[in-house]
Parts: sequence; C-alpha cells; structure tokens
Amino acid sequence: MNPGTRIGLIGLALSLSACSVLEGDKIDYKSATKGATLEVPPDLTQLSRDTRYTVPGGVVSAAAFEAGQAQQPRGAAASTAPVKIGDVRIERDGNQRWLVVDRPVDQLWEPVRDFWLDNGFVYTLEQRDLGLLETDWAENRAKLPQDFIRQTIGKVFDSLYSTGERDKFRTRMERRADGSTEIYVTHRGMMEVYSSSQKDQTVWQPRASDPELETEFLRRMMVKLGVSEEQSRAAAAAPIPAAPSARIGNVGGVPVVQLDEPFDRAWRRIGVSLDRTGFTVEDRDRSQGVYFVRYVEPNANKKEQGFFGKLFSRNADAAAPLKYRIVVRSEGNQSTVSVLNAAGAPQSSANAERIVRVIADDLK
Repeated sequence: MNPGTRIGLIGLALSLSACSVLEGDKIDYKSATKGATLEVPPDLTQLSRDTRYTVPGGVVSAAAFEAGQAQQPRGAAASTAPVKIGDVRIERDGNQRWLVVDRPVDQLWEPVRDFWLDNGFVYTLEQRDLGLLETDWAENRAKLPQDFIRQTIGKVFDSLYSTGERDKFRTRMERRADGSTEIYVTHRGMMEVYSSSQKDQTVWQPRASDPELETEFLRRMMVKLGVSEEQSRAAAAAPIPAAPSARIGNVGGVPVVQLDEPFDRAWRRIGVSLDRTGFTVEDRDRSQGVYFVRYVEPNANKKEQGFFGKLFSRNADAAAPLKYRIVVRSEGNQSTVSVLNAAGAPQSSANAERIVRVIADDLK
C-alpha cells in the first residue's frame, strides 16, 4: 500500500472518530516493545528494523530542523527554581527542567533504566560509565483515535494506522560534587510529510523538541523514584520564564556561540542542546568545560541527506565520524562556546561553523 493511501485511510478513521484520547492517557509507547533485536553501531544510533518504528531514509535538512525550532516560544529572562520532595527535586532554567536526586548515579542507574522499559521503550544506547541511556524511535499510539473502526479493523490491519510521528529520548545522569545526581531527559522528534505534489511518497523530517513531553517524563520519573503522583504534578506544574537566546560570534577568527549566562547555566544548556540535536557525546569533563563529541562530515561528492539526516540514519557509504571538543569558557555572566579538534586546537572549518550554527539555533 503506498503512503498516500495509508495516510488517506488514517484521515478517514480520524474523521469518523466519535471520541478522543482521554485527557489523562496521552502517552502510550508500549507498542514500541514489538521492535526487532537491536544492534548499536560504534558511532551513531541505529534505528529499529521494525518499519512501523523506523524513520526511513530521506531528505532531512538543517533548514527543516530550524523551521521546527522556530515554533518554540523564546524569551529574554532566565530563572532557576528548585522544588524538593524528599531527596528528589525538580529544577528549571528557561524551557529546561531536570531532576536533582540526593543519591549517587550507581544507585539510580537501574531504576532509571527500568523506568523507560516500563514505559514501553527499547534501548539503542546504554553507557553506564557516562550515565547515558537512549531509546529507539517509537510512536505514541495514544494519539491514534480509539473509535469503533480503530478497535475492530485496527486489530487486523494495525499497520494502516500511524500518527506520522516518531519520538526518541536520551537520559543523561551527571554526578555533582556533593554526591547527588542531575538527571536530564531530552526529546527528539521526526514527522512524516509528503515529498511530492501527487502525495504518493513521504519522507521523514525533524520536528521541534517538545519540552512539555520532556517535563512529563521527568515527572513520571519522580514517581518512579518515590514521589507521589500529586506531589510530582505540583512540582512540575510551576510556570517558568524562558532563558536568554544565543548568538553566533567570532573570536580570533574562530566561530563561537555567545551566551549571557554564567558557567553552570551555560554548561547545562549546551549539554541539553547536544542531547536534543543528536550529537554522539563520548565523554565530558565539567571541570574543564569540555564535551567530547563525534560528527559525520558531509561528503561533497554525493547527494547528501543533510546534517541532521546523518544524525538520524546511517548507510554503508557514510563517512567515518570525526572527533571534536565542544568547550564552554566563562567569565562572570558571559560564556563562549567553541569547537576544537581532537587534539585540542581551535577550529575555523566548515564543520566547526555547522556545529556552532546547530547549537545556536537550538538555544534561540
């Protein structure tokens, strides 16, 4: 069945639907557990082989990502405010929220790992030494209509029903000097769109990260760690102002991202940005302000999928990833983010400019 027919059937089912998803049941990724056995390549995360949860190859451009990011509201003020319950508290800065738990990472790894499995996900990345967990692409089946047609025909022809969206989540646990742990959850999304005027072909393109979805999973994680439902909802519900935007600059001929924030906030925001935009973070050294990342250089001799296409897919002809250091340097309330090569030398290459632009665009 071609994509146009499938999407048409979805539209018919939606138009005939007499009821919607219940307000309290808008997240259901359980069907993602039907995915095939996964293999994790050495550099980039591989997509599940189950086509229902796979983001197919196609044109995925940085421009498309920028368009999606533009949908998110941004502001000029920043604020950090903790809400603590027991040994768990939720902190916030701009549109970012994260948990601080008064337990070491070693005690949190298993319950946090189990949390995503309990919510219907499978993993493509598990790095306990770095405190990193990344799920496979999955579909939120709660967005599908739960009408008579879905409950009858859908049981037989379940593949006809699709939301046209896929989500994956990265969890990063970072040790603090006092022995507690910061837990970050970041979302990446893709959406299926028509690629031709005849509407007979579709491609997948990035859609904006969803901070509200990140917050909901942080709230549910609080419950997993011992906070009650009522307490978790109250803690996560407080409104927050947006963080200051980022701008691209040039220091000594080297492209940089400039932030009007002190080191702690800048470090946190850059880490979340790298997670959201799909960089492979090999290691990090907060004391030196360095993230060690991998990046796949575009091949000028062949038709490219674009920067984000390489982050979301991989093929046999893909170039070997290059290693870089993303460095955060601060003086007072001003921070500068630059790109160094694997040896620690400043970079002014096209790749460095691309990386700086992607980070700045995500932080705007």
